[in-house]
Amino acid sequence: MSDSNFNLGKVIEDAKQVVTQPVAFYKSMPQTGGFAEPCIFLVVMALIMGAMATLFSFFGMGKMGAVAIGFSSIIIIPVMALIGSFVGALIMFVVWKLMGSEKDYETAYRCIAYASVIYPIMPLVAWMPYLGTLVGVGWGMYLMYLATLEVHQIKQQTAQTVIGVLAAVIIFIQLSGEYAARNIQATIEESTKEWQQGAEEMGKAFENISKSTEDMTPEEAGKALGEFFKGLSEAMPEDVKKQIESAKGGNAASASSSDKAVDAASE
Repeated sequence: MSDSNFNLGKVIEDAKQVVTQPVAFYKSMPQTGGFAEPCIFLVVMALIMGAMATLFSFFGMGKMGAVAIGFSSIIIIPVMALIGSFVGALIMFVVWKLMGSEKDYETAYRCIAYASVIYPIMPLVAWMPYLGTLVGVGWGMYLMYLATLEVHQIKQQTAQTVIGVLAAVIIFIQLSGEYAARNIQATIEESTKEWQQGAEEMGKAFENISKSTEDMTPEEAGKALGEFFKGLSEAMPEDVKKQIESAKGGNAASASSSDKAVDAASE
């Protein structure tokens, strides 16, 4: 693995070995030779992930905006993965040093880069709520555990403790973020649905008013307009109503304070 020239066959062969024989791979992984080859491996894995994300955008969403985002994934994912790999390698380099490793940063980077073999799998499991996160983080940390044992020669008990804690922390953060994101998405979808229903009702009411006001007297037209605004108020989502009521309460309190100040000054 010392040749820095691009060799797709070698990338595929390395990926197969990481997946099927991860212990043997990390045990025999060259620890020097430059950053070019592990970077190429990582970028290829990220490109496959981006291509799969683009493909899924056609079937999962089917809108032009979503498809455009899917196409941009082919560029964004590899770039972000490459940047993130150097940051992740720095973090793990410090962790391994604290555990007693004598390996340098390049070795740490190689351990991280070849663990990117999980990237093409992620789009396949990402659609499963929470399970996709568990699979991705669990598999990735398992590869880090093997690298800790086979490359950095750390004792098994120490490796299990440190990598286990790291895995638990990362899983907690990822699951918490996913839970919050899903709640936000559900709230947005519910609000959008309520607004759409309200818009439809307002449209119908306005159409009825337009038809009925042709032969109405001014008093009847005013009454109909009042009914329209009443329906508009009822169609508002509850959160918007609360915000309006809160704003009214704040304005009333401000007006009351101003009146008291004026009365006090006049006295």
